[in-house]
Amino acid sequence: MPQTIRLLIAYDGGNYYGWQRQRQGEPTIQEELERRLGQICGEPITLHGAGRTDAGVHALGMVAHFHTQATIPIVAFFKGLNALLPPDIRILAAEQAADAFHSRFDALAKTYRYDFFTGAVQPPCNRLHQAHLPGPFDPQRLIAGLNLLVGTHDFSSFERSGSRDTSAVDGRGAVRTLTAFVCTPRLGATDCWSIRVTGDGFLRQMVRILAGTLIEIGQGKRAADELPAILAARDRRRAGRTAPACGLYLEQLYYPFPVFVDRFQ
Repeated sequence: MPQTIRLLIAYDGGNYYGWQRQRQGEPTIQEELERRLGQICGEPITLHGAGRTDAGVHALGMVAHFHTQATIPIVAFFKGLNALLPPDIRILAAEQAADAFHSRFDALAKTYRYDFFTGAVQPPCNRLHQAHLPGPFDPQRLIAGLNLLVGTHDFSSFERSGSRDTSAVDGRGAVRTLTAFVCTPRLGATDCWSIRVTGDGFLRQMVRILAGTLIEIGQGKRAADELPAILAARDRRRAGRTAPACGLYLEQLYYPFPVFVDRFQ
């Protein structure tokens, strides 16, 4: 009888072309995990992630699941899988899930974090995990903008152009609900900042475009009171730059039931 296994995954996306398997054969997180799971289970495995991350984007708490006929201990999907994976991908927890569980469709919300550095010279050890956007930055300029963006809006202006067939009937279209949006300094670091956003879903590159626009506001390159007009325009050209992928982290997923209560050490 098949079992459903749920994984909590962290990865450094710098060496990968995103989460999703690519037709061209470029390395991806999904492909690497499926290959190693196939070795453990002795059968082809299809891994279903809670979402997709683009090339260079990182994750601290991606959730994914798969079905397998293999009857092996759960610990094999934690210690055993970590022993096979490259060091830039790690399984933080593994557990058996209900057969009906789906990592993506059962998720209620996600939190993303965007890290950036505004100083003139970025320490080279941070360059792959923190965007470098130099210039004077005042987080107080963002407060009004962050408050304006919380709530339910059509975020078409913050979606990568051409990433969605807008003629298709896809339910809510570009409408998403953001429940929390903050910008804070990184503890113990100078000129290092984090933008953290929680919502019920995100469009392609939405967080990076939001971050790029907000950082422009914080640097005095545009005003926060432009945001209502940008939202209303539903036009990608009205928003700011797409911030670099290296600063983005999928931080946490939320489900209507407890997940990963017991973790292996």
